[in-house]
Amino acid sequence: MDQTKNVASPTPVTQEVRDWLTTLIGFDTTSHRSNLPLIDCVRDYLAGYGVASQLFFNTDNTKANLYATIGPTDQGGYALSGHTDVVPVTGQDWHYDPWGATQENGRVYGRGACDMKGFIAAALARVPQMVNADLSRPIHLCLSYDEEIGCVGVRSLLSFLSETTVKPVACIVGEPTGMRVVTGHKGKLSMRCRVKGHACHSSQAPRGVNAVEAAARIVTFLSDMAAGTQRDGPFDYAFDIAHTTIHTGVIHGGSALNIVPSDCMFEFEIRHLPSDDPAAYFQQVESFALQQLQPAMRAEVPETGFEFEDQSQFPGLDQDPDAEIVTLVKRLTGDREIGKVAFGTEGGGFHAIGIPAVVCGPGHIDQAHKPDEFVTLEQLGRCERFMVRLIEDLSA
Repeated sequence: MDQTKNVASPTPVTQEVRDWLTTLIGFDTTSHRSNLPLIDCVRDYLAGYGVASQLFFNTDNTKANLYATIGPTDQGGYALSGHTDVVPVTGQDWHYDPWGATQENGRVYGRGACDMKGFIAAALARVPQMVNADLSRPIHLCLSYDEEIGCVGVRSLLSFLSETTVKPVACIVGEPTGMRVVTGHKGKLSMRCRVKGHACHSSQAPRGVNAVEAAARIVTFLSDMAAGTQRDGPFDYAFDIAHTTIHTGVIHGGSALNIVPSDCMFEFEIRHLPSDDPAAYFQQVESFALQQLQPAMRAEVPETGFEFEDQSQFPGLDQDPDAEIVTLVKRLTGDREIGKVAFGTEGGGFHAIGIPAVVCGPGHIDQAHKPDEFVTLEQLGRCERFMVRLIEDLSA
């Protein structure tokens, strides 16, 4: 069935990019599923042009990162980085097939169209041109998994790059920025706290240890910390939310009203400015729990208390606006504006191992993670032009 309707765009995009985006969206790479069918497809495609890929698997070999170099291999070039996983569609009211890449009214609808398979499609569509060009520096393709659950998968690739002799000189992360150059994003530390109390009949409440109430005291402490950062900073007004934010998003505990709850679990996150230290905030939380709350709990029942688990974390990005990679990407996009974003990317990870990074990709974050996610053909066209100009710049 022809899914293309009214797709004319003031910014042309080739059929190769559309085809690749259709292919990529067609792989259900929701984070709880394997991304190997997509990775195998890309690996085989690259192999057809004589480009070798290195794969970095997770512990059970169900997911992988892909790293490939096109051009000279004796020096570092520019990495094009994108994550292959997407967020779930479950419970969302979609009017289009989320895995169908429907093209209509100048848009491509589908899960991952915006976040961020459009960027990957534009890069893959230009592989033949990359291979045939006489590149002075290579282009590296970096595809990762499990970004949506905290930039988890890319860690093995970053570990490899930190130790290899020839590494990229800079990285462009293709998250949706409207093809504007982004030089900074916040980092994140997310934690899970398990509270062990002691159950008893609610009529005997003083003889128990209420895990829900203990958790509530920490959640209140976190809320007070959040109010403090909002009031006192530090601040970076290049961000729309100019301060570090602290938020509790999940809590579960108790089984019945007439039972003092023995267990409670809650999860919280610290989305911090690049200049702010999330460990310092967590240490305050941990100290409050272990030094102020836990002794009184254990005086009643010794085996009660708290256990904290690191769920995920990634560093913030704060790239020098005068860095060579910023100047290059501004010139290739034709957009002189730069900015910072609240959402996180693997860019902070690249920057942390000495590879300067910026974020620049097609689409807008407002369309991400929603039903009927889309990217416009105009944005895809701008991204494809960027790829072409990068190749031409490296061929000059």
